Amino acid sequence: MGFHAFSSPYDWGRIAEFKTIASAVPGGMADLSVGSPVDPVPASVAGALAAASDAPNAHGYPVTVGTKDLQDAIAEWFRHLRGVDLKAVGARVVPTVGSKEGVALMASLLHLGPGDVVVQPRVSYPTYEIGTQLAGATVLKVDDVADVDSWANEPGVKAVWVNSPCNPSGEVLSAAQMAGIVGAARRIGAVVLSDECYALMDWRGMEGTPAVDSNEPAAANAFSLTATPCALSDQVCGGDASGVLVLYSLSKQSNMAGYRTALVAGDAALVAEMIDYRKQIGQIIPGPVQAAMAAGLRDVVSVHEQWERYRRRLATLVDALRAYGYDAHMPQGALYVWVRALSGDCWKDMADLAELGIVPSPGEFYSAPEYLRFAATATDAVVDLAAERLRNRA
Repeated sequence: MGFHAFSSPYDWGRIAEFKTIASAVPGGMADLSVGSPVDPVPASVAGALAAASDAPNAHGYPVTVGTKDLQDAIAEWFRHLRGVDLKAVGARVVPTVGSKEGVALMASLLHLGPGDVVVQPRVSYPTYEIGTQLAGATVLKVDDVADVDSWANEPGVKAVWVNSPCNPSGEVLSAAQMAGIVGAARRIGAVVLSDECYALMDWRGMEGTPAVDSNEPAAANAFSLTATPCALSDQVCGGDASGVLVLYSLSKQSNMAGYRTALVAGDAALVAEMIDYRKQIGQIIPGPVQAAMAAGLRDVVSVHEQWERYRRRLATLVDALRAYGYDAHMPQGALYVWVRALSGDCWKDMADLAELGIVPSPGEFYSAPEYLRFAATATDAVVDLAAERLRNRA
C-alpha cells in the first residue's frame, strides 16, 4: 500500500527570512521557535550510556521491547509518577525511536486507510495530521476533542488524538473530560491515542494560571509529577487499557531529544502487533540508549530541576510579553506561551518581532494563523535577552 501523499504548512524553512533579520540585530537572535531542548542531559543518563557502550546489548542486536531493566523502569515510572499499574490495567509497552515516529506511524500501524477517519484537535501538533495523511485516512479536526458530540456520530471514526498538556496551547484536560473521550470512543470502536509527552510539565497552581481539576492539590509553588491525568489511570480508563494507547517521551523531562527515547503503552493486543511490525522494520532503540532511557526514567531529581528551569523561563516570557502588549498567561502545562497576534496575523507579528531580534513560531503551523507560540526551550540567557528587548519596546 505504501505511504500516501501529505501536505502541511509545518515547514521551518518558512521562517528562515525572519531568522536572518533577527540575527542581524546587535546581540544576535533570540530564537524561541523550535521546541528543542538546550539543557544538559542528567549525569545519570550520560553515565548509563557510557557504561552500556560495550555491553552485550550494544555489540549484539538489541531487543525490540527493550531490556528487562528498561521494561521495569517504564513500569516503575508509570506506577510512581502517573499512578498507573500497567499490569493491572492489561497494558503492554514498546519503546519507540523518539515520539515523532510513533505519532507519524500510528495510523498506519493501526491499519487505517481510505474511508477511515481520525479525529484530532483543530489547534495541535502538525504530525497528527501528517500521520493520518500518510496512512491515506481522513482527518477530522474539531475545536474541542472533549466535546464528544462533535465527532462521536461521524461515520468512519477509528481513532481519536488527545494531547494533554497541549502543544501549542498548554491546555490540560481533566480526568473527567478524558474519561468522556475514552467512553465515547469505545462505544463506536475507536482507539484513543493520548499524546502525554508534556505530562510532567504541569504549571497549574502557578500564579496567573487558570484552575483546573487535577489528581492532587497544588500549592502556589507546588511541584507535582502526577497532577495531569493519564489516559491509563483508573479514573479515565476504568482499570482497563482496551482501546487506549499512551505516548510518552523523555525529550522534555530529561533533555534527551537527541537520544530518541519514547514509548507507547496501552492496549496489549494493539501493542503486541506493533512490536511485531517494529521488529521487522528495525524500529528499535539502540542497546546503550535503552540503558540511558532507564536511567532517565528513574532520575526524578533531575526532572524536578528541569521543571524549575522551565517554570522560571515561562514566567519570564509571560511577564515580558505582557509588558509588550500581548495577552499572555502562564500555560496550564507544556513549554510554550501561546498568544494571539497583536496584528491579528502571525506573519505580520513575526516580521515585527524579527526587527527586535526575536523569532517565535507562527500559529499557522498549528492551524491557528492568528496566534504565535513562544518556546521556553531556550537558554536562560536567550530568554532573558528576548525579555529585555520586549520590555524595552513596551
